[in-house]
Amino acid sequence: MPFSADQALAVASILREAAEAEIMPRFRNLSEGQIRHKSSVRDLVTDADEAAEKRIESALRARFPGAVIVGEEATERDPSLLGRLGDASLAFVVDPVDGTKNFATGLPLFGTMAAVTVKGEVVAGIIYDPVDGDWAIAVRGEGAWIERRDRTRSPLRVADAIPLPEMEGCISWYHLKEPLRSRVPSRMPCVASVASYRCAAHEYRLVASGHCHFTFYAKLMPWDHAAGWLLHQEAGGYSARFDGSAYRPTHVDGGLICAPDEESWNLLRDALVGEDRGAAQTM
Repeated sequence: MPFSADQALAVASILREAAEAEIMPRFRNLSEGQIRHKSSVRDLVTDADEAAEKRIESALRARFPGAVIVGEEATERDPSLLGRLGDASLAFVVDPVDGTKNFATGLPLFGTMAAVTVKGEVVAGIIYDPVDGDWAIAVRGEGAWIERRDRTRSPLRVADAIPLPEMEGCISWYHLKEPLRSRVPSRMPCVASVASYRCAAHEYRLVASGHCHFTFYAKLMPWDHAAGWLLHQEAGGYSARFDGSAYRPTHVDGGLICAPDEESWNLLRDALVGEDRGAAQTM
């Protein structure tokens, strides 16, 4: 096994320590100058993101010498870091505060994520909830579970497959390009309910625990998706990019749909992004 459950727990502890030291003391305590824009008014970074990432990176380097660390904020400064994921014998992909806009506006719906990759394959994923203080953890081949501070575990399992009109899920369509940017929102009524929590960390936890049926994403930066994708896989789900190809953490586009099984994925893909509008509306 290239990465063990014990090693994943060591990473989980690193995320918790960083959150307790750098994130939670700043929650609902940020001054105007501690919140900044990156690529757009929707793309925020705070002092908590930067301080937590530095702390996580330092701890990972001490625990796993020689590993490649690809942090969201570090990659903003040095985009070439992304190119190292495919070949690294051990790499960590870190999102210190996923759901930064929620965090910056005082909404307690954000997470701290880390994915572990070996030669471009995701082998472990950890999503920490700094508010509740528990982890969602997946290790390739060993399943996915919620782990609490007292080390008690609850296994994760995706929802059972149900008919398309009864499905509930999360759709992030902001980054879609035309014609999908217009097509997908117009077809959302084909399912029972659609939400967006502005936080992939919690959306992946929801879908992996069976509390919704699917997630749908356009932009695929690895710090947003690699950990949650494995969580969903190890919880028994099926996922693929819009064209049916398998997801890899080196992908940054092409979309991603996570569903209970392959048949559900096909129904969702055809209904939401398929070119034949009439066929989609009759499903």
